[in-house]
Amino acid sequence: MILVSLVLAGCSSTPGTSSAPDHSSRYTLAQDVGPEGDVDISNLEDASPRYEAPRPAGNRSPYTVWGKQYTVMASAEGYVERGTASWYGKKFHGHKTSNGEIYDMYAMSAAHKSLPIPGYARVTNLDNGRSVVVRVNDRGPFHGDRLIDLSWAAAKKLDYLDRGTARVEVAAINVRPDGSMFLAGQPWGEAAPANDQSPPAVAAGDRGIFVQLGSFSRVEPARKMQDSVRQLTGESVRVNPIDTASGRFHRVQVGPFRDASAATREQQRLQLQGFRQAMILTDSH
Repeated sequence: MILVSLVLAGCSSTPGTSSAPDHSSRYTLAQDVGPEGDVDISNLEDASPRYEAPRPAGNRSPYTVWGKQYTVMASAEGYVERGTASWYGKKFHGHKTSNGEIYDMYAMSAAHKSLPIPGYARVTNLDNGRSVVVRVNDRGPFHGDRLIDLSWAAAKKLDYLDRGTARVEVAAINVRPDGSMFLAGQPWGEAAPANDQSPPAVAAGDRGIFVQLGSFSRVEPARKMQDSVRQLTGESVRVNPIDTASGRFHRVQVGPFRDASAATREQQRLQLQGFRQAMILTDSH
């Protein structure tokens, strides 16, 4: 890592800056690698989002790296973006991150150029549908068009270590002082307040409340997840194609449900069965 000002450290693809000396010699490895041997992280849990008061460390804005200026967002509320994820590991293990914490390649963490830190995000591999929740506590990557750098452990969970990069969707998780959480601007993790009157039952394909388990750029992995979820739960599962500015995506959704309470119960059940990325949404497509 290279320190920017006093506490802004870069990750695996961080170059030098015009405002700080080159500290790259403090790393014992010239090239980044993962840990030796086959490390079992099957029991490693996602980062657990919690409210953390804003702090100045790592959030200096604007800042300049390799002659290019970057601006830190005032808020990550509603942030969703797709792009390329890379990862960083042993070379930076034990060194300071941009906000002064110690980087741990076995923790579920990440580096991002503009998200406020510390913060949280759900990162989904668009090729296999796997998702993780990470704590963003570092700046980078500043190489090419990469969107986010994940820790070695998070990249292993998303199954792209060997390839080095993956096509991902990054959705910010905002936690407010009262503990309420919002994923990309939508309530997440808690049931929405119940209305006095429940909406009438709806048929699949009409407007209703769904539990979404994944979003894929290709239909094949979406169909595969649809079949496995249907066999596992016996619930109605659909693949819902949506055209966006970034292309067509195929959303795997369970439902529809009569009300938010029913959807929340199913979301919690699916999360216990391993679908930790399950989220509730209202959809009309």
